[in-house]
Amino acid sequence: MNIKSKIESLLFISAKPMSVNKLTDLIKKESKEIKKACDELVEDYKKSNQGIQIIKNAAKYQMVSSPENTKLIQEFIKDETTGELSRPSLETLTIIAYRSPVSKIDLDRIRGVNCSLILRNLLLRGLVEVRYDKKKSEDYYSVTLDFIRFLGINDVSELPEYEKLSKDDSVDRMLEEDARVENQKLDCNLVHVDESEVATPQEISKREEGGNLEEIVEGKNEDIQEDGLEVEEEFEEEEDEEEFEEEEDLNEGEDINKDKIKINVKINK
Repeated sequence: MNIKSKIESLLFISAKPMSVNKLTDLIKKESKEIKKACDELVEDYKKSNQGIQIIKNAAKYQMVSSPENTKLIQEFIKDETTGELSRPSLETLTIIAYRSPVSKIDLDRIRGVNCSLILRNLLLRGLVEVRYDKKKSEDYYSVTLDFIRFLGINDVSELPEYEKLSKDDSVDRMLEEDARVENQKLDCNLVHVDESEVATPQEISKREEGGNLEEIVEGKNEDIQEDGLEVEEEFEEEEDEEEFEEEEDLNEGEDINKDKIKINVKINK
């Protein structure tokens, strides 16, 4: 994948302008190459006469809709921002109001679904705002002054049962439990069993039934010792058999000599 393609993808998913330095860090190329590719993309989109353009402001670039379609876009945004909020949007807005600033990850965990589209709609309506935490590398959402003004209150603390609900630790416990379960799953995926490299399938099965590697190794040593004893016994038996055969050969030789002596005596007579 070339540099231009990567830049296009990043600009497309980004909700705000991206600097050359940021693109350089993400794409892992020299800043000169990134800047050159960005400038070329600006010209390419100008010549293409498409509904999407890339604009430049100082050292920042952003993908936007074509100026020719401004009226159409304004009508669309008006429909998006003037209609009634859906139930999922109200739920998300309530969570943000009582727990702000809250990260998107926590929002997704609390509601059990991906809140990206809902957050986009709330941002368009100006009811929530987002702040990026560099240390945690996460986006945090909170309600805006427009939201407070829309409700006719002076501060979020004036929301019904704000003190009680904002300090309720049941949600925190749930989030901690979810995080713990996810970490356990991750740890299980990262576990590498080295013991299986030195064990046979039968031994692995034995270990799964309750044995461990040390017991298996001890069992191996015992088997080796038993095999060694058997070999020694077989070797001793073979030596005994050879000695017996040698004795038989000697006895046979003595008998033959005796027979020869008898024959000679008879001949001499």
